[in-house]
Amino acid sequence: MLTRRAFVAAFAAALAVPAYAGPESLPVVASFSIIGDFVRQVGGDRVTVTTLVGPDGDAHVYQPTPADGRKIAQAKLIFVNGLGFEGWLERLVAAAKSRGTIVTLGKGVAARPGEEGTDPHAWQDVANAKVYVAEIRDALAAADPAGAEAYKTNAAAYLAKLDALDAEIVKALDAIPKERRRVVSTHDAFGYFSARYGVEFIAPQGVSTEAEASARDIARIIDSVKQHKVGAVFLENIADPRLAKRIAAETGAKIGGTLYSDALSGPKGDGANYIDMMRHNVRELSKALAP
Repeated sequence: MLTRRAFVAAFAAALAVPAYAGPESLPVVASFSIIGDFVRQVGGDRVTVTTLVGPDGDAHVYQPTPADGRKIAQAKLIFVNGLGFEGWLERLVAAAKSRGTIVTLGKGVAARPGEEGTDPHAWQDVANAKVYVAEIRDALAAADPAGAEAYKTNAAAYLAKLDALDAEIVKALDAIPKERRRVVSTHDAFGYFSARYGVEFIAPQGVSTEAEASARDIARIIDSVKQHKVGAVFLENIADPRLAKRIAAETGAKIGGTLYSDALSGPKGDGANYIDMMRHNVRELSKALAP
């Protein structure tokens, strides 16, 4: 673990490089992969997007590197989720002496409470993803007025796709009887999804993967799974699968596959972009919960 002095010194050394000198596109940073996808969809070829926490990465426990400081220092805009999701970001921006504008997207949604504070996983409701996209459009247009029309056009096309996605999710999950729409996930990342689409998620960990589930929490989950006849226990792409497998083994519930919660998959995976990620999750839920 770096001391604060060593952390700042490492960033200072990494920043002793020439300023950004790439092609004539707007250099921006996204804190994690899902926001990075949103920015690419809206920005198109007018932006160069760098993502700090990449595919299958866990932004809750991410440890920034000096290379991240260089990326931050060169960015015109820095898109973040907020709502307590990127607890490491403030220190990173300060160490990088960034002059870029921080655009906090989570401010525009109706945040829901979690067990340990605000639930930051707002993108799990497609309506909130649309809020993010609109805020990205406006921020890019403000930073690059010459591209405002392009950003508006790109955002409109993507928002239409998100409308279709939302309707698709509602239709798929409405086909599952309400009494079967109950599952276990590894950490509490699906509260917004649950509120919007009517699937109850029971999680042994809270809204952050930093918090370890206690023996009491696990026992409570196991009792709940048995009592409510939970249909399946799901793994997550960012989480240790052992906890979910233990719950499945002790309750007899089946393992329902892997859900994407806080990160996209790699480019060859089933969740390489936000729309594919959400479709994959709904397919896995539908397969596990169908009568």
